[in-house]
Amino acid sequence: MSVPHSQPHDVVSGELRNSLVTLANKLRRRVIQMTTAAGSGHPTSCMSCADIVAALFFHEMRWDPAAPVARNVDSFILSKGHAAPMLWAVLSEAEAIDEDPMTLRQLHSTLEGHPTPANPWVRVATGSLGQGLAAANGVALANRLDGIDARVFCLLGDGECSEGSVWEAAQFAALQRLTNVVAIVDVNALGQSGPTPYRHDTGVFARRFEAFGWHTTEIDGHDMGAIVDALAERDHGRPIAIIARTEKGKGVSFLQGAEGWHGKPLDPAQRDLALAELAGPDVVLPVTPRRVGAEPAAPPRSVAIAAPDYAPDKPVATRKAFGNALRKLGADHPELVVLDGDVGNSTYTEYFGKAYPERFFQGYIAEQNMVGTALGLAASGKSAVAATFACFLSRAFDFIRMAGHSRPKHLVLCGSHAGISIGPDGASQMGLEDIAMMRAVRGSTVFYPSDAVSAERLTAQALSTEGIVYLRTTRAATPVLYGSEEQFPAGGSKVLRSSAADRLTVVAAGITLHETLRAYATLQQEGIAVRVIDLYSVKPLDAKTLNRAGSETGGLLVVEDHWPQGGIGDAVAAAVAPGVAVHSLAVRDEPHSGKPDELLERYGISHNAICARVRELVG
Repeated sequence: MSVPHSQPHDVVSGELRNSLVTLANKLRRRVIQMTTAAGSGHPTSCMSCADIVAALFFHEMRWDPAAPVARNVDSFILSKGHAAPMLWAVLSEAEAIDEDPMTLRQLHSTLEGHPTPANPWVRVATGSLGQGLAAANGVALANRLDGIDARVFCLLGDGECSEGSVWEAAQFAALQRLTNVVAIVDVNALGQSGPTPYRHDTGVFARRFEAFGWHTTEIDGHDMGAIVDALAERDHGRPIAIIARTEKGKGVSFLQGAEGWHGKPLDPAQRDLALAELAGPDVVLPVTPRRVGAEPAAPPRSVAIAAPDYAPDKPVATRKAFGNALRKLGADHPELVVLDGDVGNSTYTEYFGKAYPERFFQGYIAEQNMVGTALGLAASGKSAVAATFACFLSRAFDFIRMAGHSRPKHLVLCGSHAGISIGPDGASQMGLEDIAMMRAVRGSTVFYPSDAVSAERLTAQALSTEGIVYLRTTRAATPVLYGSEEQFPAGGSKVLRSSAADRLTVVAAGITLHETLRAYATLQQEGIAVRVIDLYSVKPLDAKTLNRAGSETGGLLVVEDHWPQGGIGDAVAAAVAPGVAVHSLAVRDEPHSGKPDELLERYGISHNAICARVRELVG
């Protein structure tokens, strides 16, 4: 039920309420000064949420201004990231940061235009709207797993609630009964180019959150008593949404509720007028450090995996080996948490889910929330793995892009059913962009196993590799190529066939490696010697081996089940020396339903196509 608050309850003294109101105006003044000095920023978007932020940081939240990375505290995620100056202002006021707020947006400052973990108080980068609530879900899950009864506050704007990802996250929070998640929607009624869709109709947002299973409260976002009262609510058995009616530019007559001010700083004359209207006593409220229980001890981290055990004569899909690896790793790696997008019986994350149900979370068909929640888990010290079909990760690419800016320590994404080799499902299910997508992400690593042994080893390697790691797995069962003791370090490759007579090197991974090995056998019978390289590490890649092979054999032919743009061929061409010739076989035409072998043949990446191209290149 939505509970409108027309009168504040007497939950705090009138003196404290007045002090919080005075402090909120002080924060407004600070934001105006900061953005004017920077010559850019979003002062009016900050001013609408000043009362909420003051009540959170100086009354409701249990936190320690001296401990930015503590976990046994309440958390704050600024989903409306353009209000970053307000975050910096309140942290400065609480003496949690010692950087001069007037360095906002300067090159040497961590006080950036939108929050990033360059500042230690920021867990996840925000500013691409609609992402904060999913990250809050991940933080809340990590807290639950570690027995931390802390609350996670997420401040959203009403404009960003047009993003479908907000409602993916709302659904997930309710289904998981994340009762410690508190979403606060700053309904200031104005977007960048004009009014937001529902202006000040807070009931629209209240009904939506209620429909997803949240407890909702509508308040006047400038009534300090109502704010404090609403923030104190808990124990409803559901996540809580506070829908706050506010005014953009609150407190300054020529800004308040006025269009055309989004993202615009005030000039010095306007600044002085605004500061005069906001003038008031320079109140100082101390923050008493508060914790939520004890800081959880970090468990011993182990990503060692027992040697894979696959019969060399029985083909196994790399996606299945990925599932086997997760199940093995779960036993000795208590920080491993796995999410899946309703395809666990295809990605084989179900193996982990059955063995460790308390650390497995069903994301359903909501890939944006799945990735955002995984990021929140990773930002809380977990080794987070999220899996779905490779093609569906493209739906979550903006979350993946922002995850790169968030600098997680261990976040693994697995895309299965990649390429046209999936067969009859057709083009909509064929991930052909994923390598390009993941190579482009800051700090990412891209692995592409070709058999069950490499898939298991690379899954373990992914969990021991810092940053975002992408594993590309194949639908079809493929022959086992490697012995159980083979290792696959990041940045390496495997030369599978080689001789002094080689006239060309064929570079492949995944399904096309097996096609290449078939082509090798045919070419050998014709007296054409070629070298074969398994490029299991696409980023970083083994430039030294590739350069040597290209120089010794007269060039490289890259074969991949991916579009040519941004794929393995482009990666190789960018890495080798200018004198090394690089040729490419890739999927170049719109794919169609069909049997896997038919499609490999039709689109020019089959063993027959490889043979034909090698013959052409070697004359």
